Amino acid sequence: MRQVVCLAAEPWSALPTRTQQLMARMKDAEVLYFEPPAPRGSRDWKKPGRRVRPGLVVYTLPPELTQDATFTLLNRFSAQRTTRFLQAKLERHRFREPLLWCASPAGALYLDDLAYRGLVYDCYRDWPDYPEAWESELAVSADVCFAASPDLVRHISPCNANVTLLPFGCNYPMFAKDRLPRPASLAGIKGPILGFAGTLWPDLDLSPALEAMEVHPECTLILIGEDQGCRQLPQLLTLPNVLFLGPVSPVDLPDYLGSFDVCLYLLRRSELRDDIIHARMFELLSSGRPIVSMLRPDQVEHFPDVVYGAHTPAEFALLCQRALSETGSWAKDRRREYGKAASWSQRAETVNQILESIGLF
Repeated sequence: MRQVVCLAAEPWSALPTRTQQLMARMKDAEVLYFEPPAPRGSRDWKKPGRRVRPGLVVYTLPPELTQDATFTLLNRFSAQRTTRFLQAKLERHRFREPLLWCASPAGALYLDDLAYRGLVYDCYRDWPDYPEAWESELAVSADVCFAASPDLVRHISPCNANVTLLPFGCNYPMFAKDRLPRPASLAGIKGPILGFAGTLWPDLDLSPALEAMEVHPECTLILIGEDQGCRQLPQLLTLPNVLFLGPVSPVDLPDYLGSFDVCLYLLRRSELRDDIIHARMFELLSSGRPIVSMLRPDQVEHFPDVVYGAHTPAEFALLCQRALSETGSWAKDRRREYGKAASWSQRAETVNQILESIGLF
């Protein structure tokens, strides 16, 4: 049985992250998944491992002694304590020289003291809060690096010649369903529905949605997701044809997407130079519904044949009308082809094939 130790950047969650999706699909493997360090004062790291599925056990790392990534001496002392914790868990599960999967630059702190047969670095975002030297060391030491976007590939490539583009994915079967039930909260809505699903971050740019609703008063805009203090949300909610429903259960999300006449994809101002295609876009594609998306400056359109891409709020409003007028099944089927190709099972198969081809599996 293959053995994998994953140093994750996020806790194990009911809403699976990229790392969870890949770890859950490691072929013929036992996986020890280590969550980031517990907060100071927490006893979570003292708890027994949680077997979240067959062959996959989750542990929480001990609290860090310092939050200052530049305080090298204290960081090293903290890393030594964490290494002892890791070694104890590996011995308990009889792990001998496993594959080490690092999902953040913090993994560099443990490379000198852990025994492993191969090292993978999965670079799926920028890490401004970590020293560049940590990521460089991790990338240089890795047998293979995966990167979530072309820019991240270019970012890692000077440190490692073996970098593979591995975009985000989606749970395709969950979203690629027809004749889904209409949620009760949408039962009384008349006319076309424009829908946005996602976290309402403080810097989420809702200007395109404002423009669209002013131009299309016959439509209703539905917003679903957690409000993290979105600065433009109060202004948008002053319009009579806007309804904010808050968060919905992940299992109900496909029902909402299937009830939208047009799905909206909006941008955060902090991500205007980010070329990552996030999982939500692949979920929208899998639903088959028409999609109107704002484009980043100088962005190369990823799906120009099936996604209506706008550069300005005025163009966004115009394309909403075009999307509402879409006929036939060609675009719907094509969108689902893109979604199917991005399924997490396909992404994981790519990972397993690469690890096998270079002898790590």
